[in-house]
Amino acid sequence: MHKVAEYGIAAHWAYKEANKFKKSNVLVEEDKLAWLRETLEWQKDMQDPTEFLKTLKTELFEDEVYVFTPRGEIKTLPRDATPIDFAYSIHAEVGHKMIGCKINSKMMPIVTPLKSGDIVEIITSDTAKGPSRDWLKIVKSSSAKTKIQQWFKKTEREENIEKGKEILDKEIKKIGMSHSDLFKPEWIQNVLNRYNYNTQEDMYASIGFGGISPNKIITRLLEEYKKEHEEEVIEEKIQELVTEKPKKTKASKSGVTVKGVDNCLVKFSKCCNPVPGDDIIGYITKGRGVSIHRKDCTNLKDLLSEEERIIEVEWHNETNKVTYNVDMEILANDRTGLLSDIVKEIMSKKVNIIGVNTRTSKDKIATIYITLEVQDIEQLNQVIKQIRKVDSVYEVTRKK
Repeated sequence: MHKVAEYGIAAHWAYKEANKFKKSNVLVEEDKLAWLRETLEWQKDMQDPTEFLKTLKTELFEDEVYVFTPRGEIKTLPRDATPIDFAYSIHAEVGHKMIGCKINSKMMPIVTPLKSGDIVEIITSDTAKGPSRDWLKIVKSSSAKTKIQQWFKKTEREENIEKGKEILDKEIKKIGMSHSDLFKPEWIQNVLNRYNYNTQEDMYASIGFGGISPNKIITRLLEEYKKEHEEEVIEEKIQELVTEKPKKTKASKSGVTVKGVDNCLVKFSKCCNPVPGDDIIGYITKGRGVSIHRKDCTNLKDLLSEEERIIEVEWHNETNKVTYNVDMEILANDRTGLLSDIVKEIMSKKVNIIGVNTRTSKDKIATIYITLEVQDIEQLNQVIKQIRKVDSVYEVTRKK
């Protein structure tokens, strides 16, 4: 046990500290790496990775895996780590540009759990779009998770800054003024202090993703402008912003109004697919606008823990031309013509079918997953009522 602790992989700190040793201690360093060199010799002599792994098994910690680069360098990763963790352990850019991997010279999914002794090769591309948000749920190392989060924060922040600038300039032009009229350094600093922004870019980013109305910023700037320009027209412009605010709070193309926020990006959550008539609630995401959920959504409990991100939303009256996707699950006793009869009933209500997936159990129970386009909850309820009339159908539910 003492030998393993001193010379085994658990003592791999030694080669990380190699540069700190003086020449007089080179022999000590060599001794501490003796076990590791012996292990590498085993790897060369054993063609079967399984045999090599069995040889190492008693020497390794259970909560870590030790994998190799194609050049023979060792990377220590948490248990159940994937090639994504491995890529980010090499360099952040390797992880960002990752498009595939090879494990022991064989192409494998990038979510494959790694085992001690695996030789991992990362395949990259300069045209890669960057990491996926799903990777945050997959990676096991805090280092990889941090690097992925930093990538999204930087990318989305730049997009929101540009969007925020455009929105703010557009609103300034509506009151007949220009950017240079209002953006004096001392006035901007007062606005930043008022709304707790560290930099002007933070303010733009917040406007870009809908965290604050551009009219609030402009109103504050006009108040500063008024101190140097005692003109009645400024009072009128401030009043114009205040009185027109309710009128300018427009619904997005999706048909939802976010209370008190104009030009706000709105996205419907795919976990519950709300439609007009459902009770809904808004959740301010980081950099992706406001996510709309049904109030009976199964994921809402987790979101409600962050009360500061919950925002009031409502359906806009003018939603007749907008359609919404709804996922349905239908259970029925299987029979000939079952799916055809269900489709006929749906089409009778002039509802478009986006997708259908069916399966039948050994007990002849048919499960049909179907995605529809509906205008509102009333139309959806009519469709559900028609489906329940179909012979052999005994349950129709909507995905929550």
